[in-house]
Amino acid sequence: MSGVIYLASYPKSGNTWFRTFLSYLLKEEDEEITINHLKTGGIFSSRGIVDEVCGFETSNLTQSEIDMFRHEVFELMAEQCRKPRIIKVHDAYTFMDNGTPLLGTRNSRAVYILRNPLDVAVSFSHHSGKNIDRMISDMASEKMTMCRGINRMYKQYRQLLLSWSGHVESWVSAKELPVHFVRYEDMLVSPVETFKSALDFLGMKYSEDEIRAAVEMSAFDKLKDQEKQFGFKEKPTKAESFFREGKAGGWTKRLSEEQRDRVIQDHERVMREWGYLDESGNPLVHARLESGGRNGSNFRHMES
Repeated sequence: MSGVIYLASYPKSGNTWFRTFLSYLLKEEDEEITINHLKTGGIFSSRGIVDEVCGFETSNLTQSEIDMFRHEVFELMAEQCRKPRIIKVHDAYTFMDNGTPLLGTRNSRAVYILRNPLDVAVSFSHHSGKNIDRMISDMASEKMTMCRGINRMYKQYRQLLLSWSGHVESWVSAKELPVHFVRYEDMLVSPVETFKSALDFLGMKYSEDEIRAAVEMSAFDKLKDQEKQFGFKEKPTKAESFFREGKAGGWTKRLSEEQRDRVIQDHERVMREWGYLDESGNPLVHARLESGGRNGSNFRHMES
């Protein structure tokens, strides 16, 4: 297919892993792939991409004007791409003042990656340099935003995340483009099957052997070793490392009972829908692996 493929997620949910897998799958025979040289086309919030396409700096524009240009630039990109361009997205699926989606949706589709919010709270805390209690509060706020730019100019535009639940539900409700949902936990337990399901949705045909080879090349321990050896340009300065554990259930050792209960209280309904709680409302270390429906990676929301 041509156009734009969005890889969307709340931060620290497996987006970089998915991009690395695709890069190894798409690489040419003699091409070198590392975490600092991926075959992806940047992030939707990139100021540099929009400034380059527009031909002028957008730093003096209002937020509404910037949003309009972001939308138009990625609409144009999707029309002109002869090969799929893979774009990372952390923004929630929101709309501009005129009712148009912020995201460019023409000739585009998306894979949405979600992860147990209990694990996200721990990982995002390390990533951002915020303590876990603050992170849990931020994840419950519908005003949660990255790169606000109040006192400084970021390389990325602001990204409204909403709450963790709000972020997930915003993409579930998207009707202007096809979206395929993948859980981080399924990527861990059944990587070949989970990645193949996403590739089928994207119309990218690869053999099981090719998929398995890309999975092996993008294994978490290899990505972690690359970061130790070469560093990672996407690592925040406040974080010790970008790639920490790459496991499910790390929250059991790092969250107090009170912190665990706060997360569940904030996100119980959505956690239930996606298999992160059992029938009694108790958290699961590993998500319930059911085929189909919202509790499995086969759930898709197609445009009407």
